[in-house]
Amino acid sequence: MHAHDFPPSDHAVRYLTSRLRNIPDFPKPGILFKDITPLLADPRAFHMTIDLFTERFLGESLRAVIGIESRGFIFGGALAARLNASFIPVRKPGK
Repeated sequence: MHAHDFPPSDHAVRYLTSRLRNIPDFPKPGILFKDITPLLADPRAFHMTIDLFTERFLGESLRAVIGIESRGFIFGGALAARLNASFIPVRKPGK
């Protein structure tokens, strides 16, 4: 069994979810935007998030992590550093 075979604890999920802010109707009506800036501002929450991502890939032989802008740049770079892998930022088409 691997660490990723076990879901995060209810406490961890509640804690991290509490660090997300919902912004209704942004960027247009009908969209519920999930603002991650409160999570990023909380060092414990950011570490927990990267720890959870890292657990999924422990023991794997990864050479690179690809992060799609813009949240992917934030989390992908930190994940690549934890996994001792290269980081490849990728822009969305048309950017």
